[in-house]
Formats: sequence, C-alpha cells, structure tokens
Amino acid sequence: MSTLPAGADDDGALIAAARRALAIEARAVQALEARLDGRFAQACRVLLRCRGRVIVTGIGKSGHIAGKLAATLASTGTPAFFLHPAEASHGDLGMITAADVLLAVSNSGETPEILLMMPHLKRTAVPLVLMTGKPGSTLARAATVVLDVSVPEEACPLNLAPTASTTAALAMGDALAVTLLEARGFTREDFALSHPGGALGRKLFLRVADLMRTGSELPRVRPDTPLGEGLIEMSRKGLGMAIVVDEAEHVLGIFTDGDLRRALDRQLDVHGVAMRSVMTSPCKSIAPQELAAVGAHLMERHRITVLPVVDESGRLVGAFNVHDLLRAGVL
Repeated sequence: MSTLPAGADDDGALIAAARRALAIEARAVQALEARLDGRFAQACRVLLRCRGRVIVTGIGKSGHIAGKLAATLASTGTPAFFLHPAEASHGDLGMITAADVLLAVSNSGETPEILLMMPHLKRTAVPLVLMTGKPGSTLARAATVVLDVSVPEEACPLNLAPTASTTAALAMGDALAVTLLEARGFTREDFALSHPGGALGRKLFLRVADLMRTGSELPRVRPDTPLGEGLIEMSRKGLGMAIVVDEAEHVLGIFTDGDLRRALDRQLDVHGVAMRSVMTSPCKSIAPQELAAVGAHLMERHRITVLPVVDESGRLVGAFNVHDLLRAGVL
C-alpha cells in the first residue's frame, strides 16, 4: 500500500501545482517594475549617503530575506550586517549608531520587535528604509522611505505561507543592491577583494601567470622545423599544440590537433613540409597578467583549448590549456 498522500502519484497534478506557484511568484516580481519611482531613487540616495553601516533587520521569513540582503549588500560595496530585531531590545540596539541606516523588511508593517526599535531610531535620527506589503502600516508611517513590495496573493494555496511576498522582497532587495553597486562604480576587482575563497575566489584572483607552463615545458618550434619534428615536440610536451616562434621568441603561429587533421587531409609529407606551411597564423594569445577566467572565456568564445601567453612585445612567456583551468577550478 502506498504511503503517499492522495494525488501525490499523479505527475500532472504535481507539475500543475508547481507551475501555479511559479506563475504567481513571477507576477509578483513583474509588478514591482511599475513601482520603481521617486521613492526607490530616494531610498538609494539614503543608502548611498550612509556614513556607517546599513543595518538590515526582519523576523521570521522576512528575517531570512533580510539576512540574505545584508550579505548581498556587503559583498557588493555597501557595508552592511543583519540585526535580529528580537535581540535588539536586549542590548543589540547598541550596534546602531547615528551614522547608520536601518533597512527593515516587514510584510505586515506591524512587526512588534521592529516597532520597539523606533524610539531609539528617533533619538539618534537614524533613517529607516522599509520594505513592506502594507504601505499604510505603523512602520510605514514612521519610515523615511517606504518601498511597496505588496502582492495580491501568496503562492501558497492557503494564501498563508510567505512565498510570493518573500520573493518580491528578495527581488526588490536585489534591485537595491545592484543599483547601489552601479552607482558606486563597483568593479570586478572590488568584488574579488570580498570573495577570496572557494571557486569564486579562484575565478576572480587567479591570473594566467599562476597557471601557465613555462621554460622547458613549452612546446616551441621554428617556422622552418619539419612537421615531423614539430609533432614529436608537440607529443613530448603534452599540451596539444606546438608554438611557432622566431629567433627572438616572438610568436608567429600555433599548430594544434586541428591543424594536424587538416594537414593529413591534404596528404602532406610530414618530413618534407615545414611548420610555417601548416601553422595557424595569426593565433589567439593572452597576457600573463590577465585573469585566468578571461582566458577561459576566450577559449570558450573561439572554441579552442589552448593559448600561448605573450608579453607586451609578443614574445612567448608561457602557455596553458583547458586542463590547467579545470585543475585550478576556474572551469
């Protein structure tokens, strides 16, 4: 006997329920676009003028959204942290200074724990930016700026569990964070400084110079080298290519597996033809100071698996391939 609830073995019914939920949440997010008016711009200016920290608060499901928003702001150039409103009245109000801004998420606009914080905010003249589903609520009347994130219905069929409302608040918070990022001129390098760990850190910090093969590991040949000798050099170094250079080490071209297939199709004599006749020239290359992620993008865009690394004069200083990127966790 099945232990599943009635109807749970009906694929169509399960998928239909999921589609209804996604459609409701998509409409909730889409409706926010029409509300991006002067109040949103004012909220951005309040946050941009903040000389201290943006303190983000909320409780319950709104608290989870607030925590995520604080993390997003902090990682994109707006110093921020999450303050649990229940702890605020037990001493953590001391975390809020006159230089700060409070960003509160409250769907009802009547959250008792946040209301208890209002006298302190008034005494210290701390601005309050409120995201709420009730623009006429008590918190809304006390706020410096109100952002309306109301939804006509929750995705929950009982219209009870916070679903569409939390999605709308999350989307509005992301819109705030991204707008502030652009207004501050926040760069890829700025982003890297706050993301040094994990796969993201590797993508943002690793340079081509950190991964490239150098010295005797480089498969290099002269333009007059016979193709047969070029193949031996290519096989010995294991990079899937041979780089053709002149006497001063300037890169003239590259010979890859693809070039070999084309040479074989032409039935060329591997002992009689020179590398200059079968190499690809000019070839794609990259500078050693470039991010490894830029090299990965270059490979993907041009559907190649290996790149010579050249200095500002076009001289060969290294090489790396897609396997180096995979080992480093950049791909």
